[in-house]
Amino acid sequence: MSQEQTAPETRGVTVKLLSSIDLGPEIEGMAGRQLRMRMVTIEPGGVFGPVHDHKDRPGTVYILQGTITDHRDGVARDYGPGVGWPEDAHTLHWLENRGTIPAVEISVDIVRQE
Repeated sequence: MSQEQTAPETRGVTVKLLSSIDLGPEIEGMAGRQLRMRMVTIEPGGVFGPVHDHKDRPGTVYILQGTITDHRDGVARDYGPGVGWPEDAHTLHWLENRGTIPAVEISVDIVRQE
């Protein structure tokens, strides 16, 4: 069984919605979608799991503080402040904070309106 399949459940994570905008009036064909920006804080030892994908929910992440370990395709990669990554239809991953300080990221994505 791969590491992705055994990823733990979410713990030690706080998500704060910073802003969002309805894309229907802004871009033709985007009715029912919104552009969303969130601040995600993962405490030391925290996990943003379980394994999840970004099909129909593309986005990008930027690290403000700490280090986030991204687990995908059997590889664990550390990202620190000033670095980010895309999350597209091929992304299947989970995240954790192996560090000693809270890791903070800004996440921007396009989602279906709730």
